[in-house]
Amino acid sequence: MRISPNALLALSLLLASCDAVPAENPLVEKREESQTGSEESLPPDSLFGHLAYEETEQPLADAGRYRDTGRVVQLRSEAARAFRAMQASARLAGVELVPISGYRTRGYQEGLFSRAVGKYGSRQSAARWVAPPGYSEHHTGLALDIGALESPETDVEPTFENTPAFAWLKENAHRFGFEISFPRDNPQGVSYEPWHWRYTGTTGSQ
Repeated sequence: MRISPNALLALSLLLASCDAVPAENPLVEKREESQTGSEESLPPDSLFGHLAYEETEQPLADAGRYRDTGRVVQLRSEAARAFRAMQASARLAGVELVPISGYRTRGYQEGLFSRAVGKYGSRQSAARWVAPPGYSEHHTGLALDIGALESPETDVEPTFENTPAFAWLKENAHRFGFEISFPRDNPQGVSYEPWHWRYTGTTGSQ
């Protein structure tokens, strides 16, 4: 599927201003804020259901560009290699995986979270969709948002689960050391994110 330059520019601008802040998820029943990340079930080093993570000091590598925007997505070296291998395997099956967002600094996450607070009205409501700074798996360099080349409208949206790319990931991602971070009804109380995967093939990736 060929996407016009104007459409790509609009998509790039949208993600630059609202990266990983999806539209309200119509597939997930709204929870009362008090139910998100209950104190009884979560460890003390968590916030609104999100676990604490340090920014990685490990070397980063190029995991690919986000569509035709020129933005480089970075992961820790071993995770980047694993993703590229997974991407190549998917391509042989006729599926094109797109890296959307990988490693993020705490400062970058602060900007994303602030925009989400403005969108959803409170820090706790925003945390259903975007991790607070210091509590994002993306800090580790092992988490990756993945899209489907032919379906840019599903990038960081629940509708990604309806793409062949997601179907392929469900069946094959484990072979390359990746697993979905926030499946439906996850114990952290984070909203379902079919696009968000983490590399678990190295010590300390959890």
